[in-house]
Amino acid sequence: MPSTFKSLPLFNSGPHRFSLGPEGQKLISEFPPTLASGSLYLGLLERRVIITGRLIAESEAALWTLRDAITAELLDPPAPGTLTDHHGRSWPDMSFVRFTPSDRTDRARLISLPYTAEFLDLRVYP
Repeated sequence: MPSTFKSLPLFNSGPHRFSLGPEGQKLISEFPPTLASGSLYLGLLERRVIITGRLIAESEAALWTLRDAITAELLDPPAPGTLTDHHGRSWPDMSFVRFTPSDRTDRARLISLPYTAEFLDLRVYP
């Protein structure tokens, strides 16, 4: 099963894996000038899904085509969609917020580019 974002198989040209960010409460510790101890509760953290992987193509032009298809989904403002991993687990209402390519492209029989892609659920929690 391919992984998808908004039904687009953006990350399937090479190996990739999904990981989840921390879940729970957003807290900040109090600090001077109050000199009080304790933490301030700010609400729930946004759900965060991170994909790390490698784009693989047969040519430099084909690699740019893959990269351009991914970055075309970085919209302003973000438009949420369903993110699905290659095991069928899905997260609705995720916004694609960041694509970080590696600082180098690897060139051999195939051309590849390591990357990290970050998705957030930007809905406001009660």
